[in-house]
Amino acid sequence: MTGRRTTDGPPRPALPRTRYWFDSVIARGTRVLIGWLTLICLAVVVPASMALAWADPRVPRTWSGQLVAVWVSVGQTLKIGGAVGSPLYVLISVVLALVALLFVSTLVGLITNGLNDRVLDLRRGRSTVLEERHTVLLGWSEQVFPMVSELVAANANRRRAVIAVLGPKDKAEMEDEIALAVGRTGRTRLICRSGVTTDPAVVALVGPETARAVLVLTHGGEGGDAHVVKTLLALEAAVRRRGRPEVVAAVRDGRHHRAAQLAAGPGGRVLNIEDVTARLIARTSRQPGLSLVHQELLDFEGDEFYTVREPALTGQPFGRLLLAYATSSVVGIVPASGGVELNPAPDRILGAEDLILLVTADDDTAVLADGPLPVDSEAITEAGASAPPAERFLVLGWNRRAPLIVDQLEPCVPEGSELVVMAAGEEALRDAGRCARSRAGRLRMTVREGDIADPRDLDALDVPSFDRAVLLGYDDTGGADRAAPGALTGDDRTLVTLLHLRALEEASGRKPAVVTEMTDDRNRLLAPAREGGDFVVGGRLISLLMTQIAENRHLADVFDALFTAGGDSLHLKPATHYVLPEREVTFATVVESGRRQGHCVLGYRLHGDAGHGPAYGVRVNPDKRERVRFGPRDSVIVLAREPVAPAAGAGDPSPSKVLPEPLPGALSERVPGSRAGDGSKTAGGP
Repeated sequence: MTGRRTTDGPPRPALPRTRYWFDSVIARGTRVLIGWLTLICLAVVVPASMALAWADPRVPRTWSGQLVAVWVSVGQTLKIGGAVGSPLYVLISVVLALVALLFVSTLVGLITNGLNDRVLDLRRGRSTVLEERHTVLLGWSEQVFPMVSELVAANANRRRAVIAVLGPKDKAEMEDEIALAVGRTGRTRLICRSGVTTDPAVVALVGPETARAVLVLTHGGEGGDAHVVKTLLALEAAVRRRGRPEVVAAVRDGRHHRAAQLAAGPGGRVLNIEDVTARLIARTSRQPGLSLVHQELLDFEGDEFYTVREPALTGQPFGRLLLAYATSSVVGIVPASGGVELNPAPDRILGAEDLILLVTADDDTAVLADGPLPVDSEAITEAGASAPPAERFLVLGWNRRAPLIVDQLEPCVPEGSELVVMAAGEEALRDAGRCARSRAGRLRMTVREGDIADPRDLDALDVPSFDRAVLLGYDDTGGADRAAPGALTGDDRTLVTLLHLRALEEASGRKPAVVTEMTDDRNRLLAPAREGGDFVVGGRLISLLMTQIAENRHLADVFDALFTAGGDSLHLKPATHYVLPEREVTFATVVESGRRQGHCVLGYRLHGDAGHGPAYGVRVNPDKRERVRFGPRDSVIVLAREPVAPAAGAGDPSPSKVLPEPLPGALSERVPGSRAGDGSKTAGGP
């Protein structure tokens, strides 16, 4: 189809010109639009009514009769009645019909707009949540996915569980992202609301005053901790004098911890991401596999910490509690006065109001053993007194957590150990050099400049000659030169470095223990590292801690104690320090051996299975009647005092809590010798 030819160009198609004319009419306003709609309507209705009237065999043959028939058809079509009579009567009937039509149309429009606005408000997540005993998540970050996943697992045996999420995104968008990352939520119902978390009126939408727990998510960037503090203040204003939910939050920079704690109030818990992450990296660097143990204990998939009250054990010493349960591992006592006692003295008496802290599969699986558990006393050994040899540590990269990691390492490494740091960037090198100059203890520290993602710099270090390595990520500010073209940042640099380390391992045939710090848990799945390697993802670790505390407020004190320097913490110790190697024993025998040394034994790791998922050889809270055979390279998971390495030539320091002989009347019996049994496990080797 062609249009008219103009004097200044080729003919223009009619369709675009018609669209342009229509758009111009619409843009001229309501009055013009009503006029055009009226003309178009009459242009269609009047001819059609005339055709209908003349086609009707019953229509009068006179012109006046035909005009009346046309008028009646037009009036009925346009909903203006079509009454006939005197001109005044017709005029008044038309006016009344138009008024009624205007009123009905306006009413329908108002109802439609109101419903549309309500639907839009609901889709935008602006309605108030009227729930009780639900869990509230304030904020939006990568933490939301592991938190929702863990809460869904924790609520698997709970009816009508609800999670309410308040974030700055669109409600439907948040729901879609969570559904894609988490999948089905089972019995747990997910509610999303959209809005800023620093406005008390918006925070009130998720009903925090009736919630069982409120979790404040961390935010990235320099202003992330300030946003957490403002959210805590908004939460306090929203629930003021109307409730006091359990509040759990976290900050990335330890300098902001005190301010966030004050904003959270006396009942709130604020975790320090840097401190917890640094302590776990330092401990895992000396005990490969320890990050897997923490992962197993902190998520809700397997066994985790629970508190129970057991009247039948009231008045019993703690040492006897260790063998009171066959399928649960006792690790401490929660006094009625508050706080927690991890691995207390064996003669600590359990009070009537005290709670028992244990590791078990669920809150209903802590059941007392039917009778005494079998213990083979002849298989029990003691730790050797020889001083460990000096070790060489390598730290690749530098960030704010690095000085704390070095501080945690120094008291625990053998005398004469060496720490080499390779970093890039003026700020990182200056901070690392300052840390090296402040060392005056058993750890000799040197700093070298180099790019951890450059294979030439790694070759110059002779990485395979080190016993242990820690791969750190640079912080968002500082660190390596970000202005260099093609420079790698964040986890990208870490993944490339891991590729180079793997190539060096394959070329040399030597595999030093490597602990890798990452910021995004999704990148951990891409890491080209050995199966069962140690990865510490600070954000995910804190997410697990926060959800555990939200489910059980007593666990806040437990985690404080676990990640506090100088207290009892988790360790992987050689199995030969507890039982004879290559001798089949019950796990109760290992627990009894640990009790005599002042340790709480709660699992083991088999070296032969360390490269096979999903557990990578880690077994937490096995049945104490289970039989197992340990090799020289297998480990036992224990809760014990933070070890301090002895000086060269000195003996192993004696534990502060030692009970060399069995407790009188302990819930155990002696097994005269080992014998093969069904279900026994064998692993480990030279």
